[in-house]
Amino acid sequence: MPPRKKPRSAAAVAATGGQNPAQYLTSFLQYLEVECGMSANTLSAYRSDLVQFFTWYATQRTVRVADVDLKLLTGYLQHLNERQLAPTTVSRHLVAIKMFFRYLVLEGILLQNVVDLLNSPKLWQYLPTVLSPDMVDKLLAAPQGEFDRYPRRDRALLSLLYATGCRASEVSDLTLSDLHLDENFARCVGKGNKERIVSLNPLTVAAIQTYLEQERPELAQFRDADWLFMSRSGGGLSRISIWRLVKRYAARVGASQRVSPHTLRHSFATHLLAGGADIRAVQELLGHASISTTQIYTQVEHSRLKAVHRACHPRG
Repeated sequence: MPPRKKPRSAAAVAATGGQNPAQYLTSFLQYLEVECGMSANTLSAYRSDLVQFFTWYATQRTVRVADVDLKLLTGYLQHLNERQLAPTTVSRHLVAIKMFFRYLVLEGILLQNVVDLLNSPKLWQYLPTVLSPDMVDKLLAAPQGEFDRYPRRDRALLSLLYATGCRASEVSDLTLSDLHLDENFARCVGKGNKERIVSLNPLTVAAIQTYLEQERPELAQFRDADWLFMSRSGGGLSRISIWRLVKRYAARVGASQRVSPHTLRHSFATHLLAGGADIRAVQELLGHASISTTQIYTQVEHSRLKAVHRACHPRG
């Protein structure tokens, strides 16, 4: 990427301000990758969100990037809300747009960023979907040899998701060298390329060992690959494939349609707090940079707080 340009004159900005913002998408994504060090998954999400914005923007009878104002952006947020998207999803779209227009100001394409004046939707109403321990047990036992081609792989996958609270992308990236089954832990790399150690319980270790001994050799017979979870073609199991597997087994056991790999991460955190785990410890186990991200689970786990009140309050 070329070095950052000096700020341009108002006349020069006015000239470029008449252009379509969509034409700056490629250079913006390059900026995020090279200068901000964002991951491929984050870049993909930004691209998807911005393409949706540009598609809607093209219907607004204007192509001038300088014409973006609060009225237009408020209209887009209303459009997203009409699609009944979750508040977190709407906020993610807004973050992508804010970053994009900050980049345009940074590059001297715009003089000011009106998007920063727009507030994110309130997120306090959002509570993650969490499975009960009984439903988790049913989900983890769902893969069966009579119905599924690789039940041992899928059982090991589901067990690892719940045992570690890892994201689907983190599990997709796991390799054999990341596993330390003798010591009951694995090494994973999360957002921002931050490495952390996750614990493996005995049931998960046993499930992984069974998969490694009985199914993985067949999956790896035509390819010398180091991926832990492999597809039938011999490649690594993608996060989309993991998502589909979780959805399939969730439907089989009658779980909510909203269940996804992230539901097991939410359940992992909530069940830890219900068992008395310290929130700081849960933050480290999840790989959250901020404790505020972890605190959402304290709103989900009401039973533990009620039990503490009953046990400790004089009139509990």
